[in-house]
Amino acid sequence: MLPDTTTRVQRNTPQDINRRIEYETEDRIRHFAANPHHIDRRLRELDAEWDMERTLETNAAGIALLGTVLSAMNRRFLLLPALVTGFLMQHALQGWCPPVPFFRRRGVRTTT
Repeated sequence: MLPDTTTRVQRNTPQDINRRIEYETEDRIRHFAANPHHIDRRLRELDAEWDMERTLETNAAGIALLGTVLSAMNRRFLLLPALVTGFLMQHALQGWCPPVPFFRRRGVRTTT
C-alpha cells in the first residue's frame, strides 16, 4: 500500500532530521506568538520559498535535460534521464528518492 501524500516524505526521512525540523518549527511558533507583527512577512517568505516537490521537480528536470542534451555526443547519457525520472516516480509513489535526505538536511520543507 502506498503512503498518504501528507506524511510520505516525513515517513522516509531519518528521525533525527524530522526532530530537528520539528524543533525549528516549534521555535518559530514561539517566536511568532511573541512577535505577531512578524507573521505577515513570514507568510510572504513562505509563499516564495520552494518546497520539496518543487525542488525535486526542478532538480530532476535539469538533470534529465542535461542527459538528453549530452546524449547527442554519446547515447549512454540517455541513462541519466531514465534514472532521474525513475527516481521522480519513486518519490511520487513512496515519498522517497535519493535526493530527499540531501534536501531535507538542508531544511527544504514539505508542503504540509
